[in-house]
Amino acid sequence: MPAPSCSLIVSTYNRPAALRRCAQSIIAQTVLPDEIIIADDGSDEETRLLIQSIQQKTNIPFLHAWQPHEGYQLAKIRNKAFVASGKEYLIQVDGDLILHPNFIKDHISMARHGIFVSGSRLNMDENLTENVIAGNIPFEDISKNRNNLSKKYNGWYSPLLCQMNYLIQRGNDNYKHVLGCNMAFWKKDLEEVNGYNENFKGWGKEDNDLAVRLINAGLQLRFVKYGAICYHMAHEIAGFSMTMGNEKLLKKSIKEKITFTPFGMKKTHVNAHEA
Repeated sequence: MPAPSCSLIVSTYNRPAALRRCAQSIIAQTVLPDEIIIADDGSDEETRLLIQSIQQKTNIPFLHAWQPHEGYQLAKIRNKAFVASGKEYLIQVDGDLILHPNFIKDHISMARHGIFVSGSRLNMDENLTENVIAGNIPFEDISKNRNNLSKKYNGWYSPLLCQMNYLIQRGNDNYKHVLGCNMAFWKKDLEEVNGYNENFKGWGKEDNDLAVRLINAGLQLRFVKYGAICYHMAHEIAGFSMTMGNEKLLKKSIKEKITFTPFGMKKTHVNAHEA
């Protein structure tokens, strides 16, 4: 099938130094996305100015979807980015990732109707993160710092094995292992379930809930291995106080086999503009 038009959605909040390096890894992709949407959960002026400076260095259209910061509301800002996108296939990452040069290429190669995918990541320790952000370590050398990376097996790269692993899968309902920092969907499928449930606030479970509802709607979940590799820059995780409420929402989607959320994309007001 012909390659779909592709939007890369990058979530961020007040971490411009990491976002700068993430953007540099995006611009260096062997296959570029048709647009980039920064899903910004209320960052300050420094991030806005950074996005403008990045736009000047590439011909890729940039959109900046922004909302006031009223606590951790990743589900809500991602929905705004989904609505703002005019492309067929949406690849979703976080702004504290360094993407392998073939990250976009790998994801597009696995775009099949009726399927959504989740990849994995390698975690950098604080020392490696500091050096990467400072520009002391080229992107291509990150994988060589094996003592500073966790989950090293997620860094094995083989396009052949990646495609073989993808093709032999026949759907997977293991929603527990999806990672929202490395997922891809058809926009029409997200519209069918109305995207993220914005009642998920604080850290955790919003990605699992989306996966559960997509599976309930008849879509296949497949996991990407040996490709679509990304490296996560270390940081503290905030918002744990809301996780128990999010867990209840997830259990409800599972028990009641919910597909569509009324608290999703369709009610979302879009505040996106050319950067």
